[in-house]
Amino acid sequence: MLKVKEYVDKTRENALGQCLDELHVSEDDLYIRESETEAKLFKAKKVKLEVLPKQDIIQYVKEYIDELSKYLQMEIHSEVKFQDGILQILLVSDHNSLLIGKDGRTMNSIQQVLRQSISAKTGFKVSLMVDVSNYKEKQNYFFEKEVKKICREVLKSHVDVKLDPMNSYKRRLVHSVVNEYDHLTTKSEGAEPRRYVVIQYQED
Repeated sequence: MLKVKEYVDKTRENALGQCLDELHVSEDDLYIRESETEAKLFKAKKVKLEVLPKQDIIQYVKEYIDELSKYLQMEIHSEVKFQDGILQILLVSDHNSLLIGKDGRTMNSIQQVLRQSISAKTGFKVSLMVDVSNYKEKQNYFFEKEVKKICREVLKSHVDVKLDPMNSYKRRLVHSVVNEYDHLTTKSEGAEPRRYVVIQYQED
């Protein structure tokens, strides 16, 4: 069960100290939301820390996947860990194609439901990514390969290329790939869900 813990003291340092002593973790192991309590008569304001341990989130996700496994009547193995600030959730099953769904729709739905559920229960927005049998990793490999091909064409022709509309995750991938090339830059244009990236040639 996800539960946000609260710590109140005169300073952030004191409140955080209480928290770390009680939970036996480091600050990096926590999501923290800071606010000030209202001052009462003859009493100064205090700092309130609302804390959500990352390990609790990992446990919640594992329990959710266990319940999903029972509901779908299929065995699902999960590996859940924080990496580079993102909760990475890798699922493996004897029915990977069902978990992935057409064009990854089922997998993305699981991702969206988990994100919304954590936010609804805690008020914290947690960045997470669900992958099934490294499906996204393989898709990203071919996607990045295609973007690199376009980059080479732009370098050769000096003609800007407008890519198809894509989600924010893929746009970030494009920006990251293009950033590896000298004389190329990117810009995002349009409104969601039709937002797209333009790869541009840029002289020194």
